[in-house]
Amino acid sequence: MSNKHLAIYRSDHHAGSEAALAILDHLEASHGAGPAGELARRLRPEFKEERVQLQKLLDKLGATTSVPRRVVGWLSEKGLELKIYVDDPADGPLHLLESVEMLGLGVHGKLGLWIALQHYQQSIPVLQTVEYAPLIAQAEAQRVLIESVRLDEAGPGVQGRRDHLATANG
Repeated sequence: MSNKHLAIYRSDHHAGSEAALAILDHLEASHGAGPAGELARRLRPEFKEERVQLQKLLDKLGATTSVPRRVVGWLSEKGLELKIYVDDPADGPLHLLESVEMLGLGVHGKLGLWIALQHYQQSIPVLQTVEYAPLIAQAEAQRVLIESVRLDEAGPGVQGRRDHLATANG
């Protein structure tokens, strides 16, 4: 993969992280006392630190986060927000479920990013400046935590509602 393509790939993930942070803000504002609010408070610092890692790699590649990519990321997040509000204007259970699910999809993509960069680090020296194993483990833990909250919000009858979240928090 060329440095140019690598920079584009990283920029796309950087833009996606902005959407994830906006979803976390909404979850905490709307559901701060429940599991979704706890999820937002736990993930926000991790997501922000991962953004720092992404930015450092972009800087080392001599790339910038382009304005069009940031705009597209922002528009995508706003489009998702509009879709969710149309489906559940009262900011109810469907809105919450879909918001948490979108976080899960983003974390799945981020996990793929870290795995891909780890794979290419032997052939691209700049990628050797990052420790990928902890980032991969963190993304996997985030995925488990998000999934527990997603299932918790899916409806009655799901076992281990708060207990599962507490276990995931370690």
